[in-house]
Amino acid sequence: MGKKSDSQTSTVVMAGWTKGSFTSAGITHSTYTRGTGPGVVVVHEIPGITPSVAKFANEVVDAGFTVVMPLLVGKAGPGPSGSYLGSSMLKICVAKEFTTLAMNQTSPVIAWLRALAKQLHSQTGGVGVGAVGMCFSGGFALGMMLDDIMVAPVMSQPSLPFALGKSRPSNLGLSPDDQRAVVARASAGCQVLGLRFTGDKLVGTRFETLHKLLGDAFVAVEFESATKNDHSVLTEQRQQVGVDKVIDFLRQKLQRS
Repeated sequence: MGKKSDSQTSTVVMAGWTKGSFTSAGITHSTYTRGTGPGVVVVHEIPGITPSVAKFANEVVDAGFTVVMPLLVGKAGPGPSGSYLGSSMLKICVAKEFTTLAMNQTSPVIAWLRALAKQLHSQTGGVGVGAVGMCFSGGFALGMMLDDIMVAPVMSQPSLPFALGKSRPSNLGLSPDDQRAVVARASAGCQVLGLRFTGDKLVGTRFETLHKLLGDAFVAVEFESATKNDHSVLTEQRQQVGVDKVIDFLRQKLQRS
């Protein structure tokens, strides 16, 4: 049998998901929606919506949530490869939507994600929505806390701005005003769940920053690194305990009567 085309792969991996699009402030991205119940925005890692990202999102759906996955770069369906990782990374580095190196700046795409979350909440109702970011999108859930509807933010291996030099590894990728707003929300009781491998250099020292800024409102789930390449807690180097912690957190925050 011949190799499956990208369209065939996408059909298999994204079975049951409804493809759409969302536009805000002149920015448009494809979206994939599935499930019923409170809303959760799941933002993929590099290079795109891979089979392991879709597997995680399906588990969130099966736990009783409506999940929307935006496709920010890459494709929906194909697994990671060297060339695919490289092409997606290049797009992230050159796109103005993502702040990859500059410190103390909020990526413009976060405003788009906040608008997407508001639309999702208007459709699903409930006490609010959740968000799960991974890798380059790991910190996006933090920025989405500027809106009171974001009551279950999850950061998995947050990696922007890229951890180069002395200061970037600790930087959260937020403007000073946005960081103050996040701290205020945390002080008011909004918890943040964070996941990482302890040896992940891409995460840098951001967890230390989060502990300092948010105190007990930051709940860290950490795993000892088995190899120097351990990075994707919920997907490629999947830790079932981490997946369970995320789903329990979403249930605790969103499935309240």
